[in-house]
Amino acid sequence: MREQSLAGQAAFAPANTADIADAMIVSSGLRVEGDRRRGRGAGLNPTGRFEALQRETFDDGWQTLEELPPFKTEVQIEKPRTAITRNESPDLSFDRSINPYRGCEHGCIYCFARPTHAYMGLSAGLDFETKLFAKPDAAKLLERELAKPGYKVRVIAIGTNTDPYQPIEKEWRIMRGILEVLNKANHPVSIVTKSAMILRDLDILQEMAGKNLVRVGISVTTLDRKLARAMEPRAATPPRRLETIHALSEAGIQTAVMAAPLIPALNDHELERILESAKAAGAAEASYVILRLPLEVSPLFRDWLLQHYPDRYRHVMSLVRSMRGGKDYDAEFGKRMKGAGPYAWQIARRFEMAAKRFELTRRSVPLRDDLFVPPDGSGVQLSLL
Repeated sequence: MREQSLAGQAAFAPANTADIADAMIVSSGLRVEGDRRRGRGAGLNPTGRFEALQRETFDDGWQTLEELPPFKTEVQIEKPRTAITRNESPDLSFDRSINPYRGCEHGCIYCFARPTHAYMGLSAGLDFETKLFAKPDAAKLLERELAKPGYKVRVIAIGTNTDPYQPIEKEWRIMRGILEVLNKANHPVSIVTKSAMILRDLDILQEMAGKNLVRVGISVTTLDRKLARAMEPRAATPPRRLETIHALSEAGIQTAVMAAPLIPALNDHELERILESAKAAGAAEASYVILRLPLEVSPLFRDWLLQHYPDRYRHVMSLVRSMRGGKDYDAEFGKRMKGAGPYAWQIARRFEMAAKRFELTRRSVPLRDDLFVPPDGSGVQLSLL
């Protein structure tokens, strides 16, 4: 292991030197190879961008790299002060959300939430997939927040950062506890997931749907099982996601398909097939998002692309940059979700025509917010005045 100071150095290469940076990744030995990352999405585990020192492994000639253990999933308990997170982004249709977990075991290489692990002093690479944080008190915190005087009801979004139904939910059951609180309080909720585990909570979701309090979006990135396995190694297979859409819609739950993210020259050609398959499964509406590569996600995705699709690398990245003003990513509101330029315009028109053809354009019925019954407030600290 060797260390070097990051002071005065750029943590990530600018777009116009991206190809040089990619060559350096391959030649420097930064890539984690072999069984150490089997079943994981990222090939790198770079030091967090806020750290003073950068650590990297190198072969000293004594086969010490072969002795390093594989990355295994570790879960730590996080105790936040609140369950609900607020946002004011004009690109989002909600102003509050809940994240039961930090980090995600699904390991999707394109996940825009990866950079948040830097705030924990960890890497956006393999650490994001293996060093997870669970919030077991989330349901109790939520109940207290809903019981506060003056609380105003708005739809709570869950799954907008990391997936609430990632594999560790099977043991921790934090998401089910949250749903129990929301159902009891008649509070509206919108859920996004790519996991079939959501069907475990079909009893609660169906009861909430009967009161028009829930809608679900299922992310279907590709119908190609090989691509899905490489890009989303621990997420549900594409057929399983379509089965989940079918089961949810059959249960009377408002269900949408999210073709996200669309990656040019990799999966964007599947857009029409994804929408058609989702409609056949029972989806009522659709949406899409163009690939986003903020901060650490860019070098991680580029390294993944070099590993799995080296022949398409230059073409994919050229199209990505054509939609982002010549950069890997443009965070400007109004553009970051859909991109800009001719190629982004073409995808938008294709989506509009396909959604219309498969009757996926109707807007979902607004969730009710007039049935809310505040919890009894047990455990809420009373004011001293």
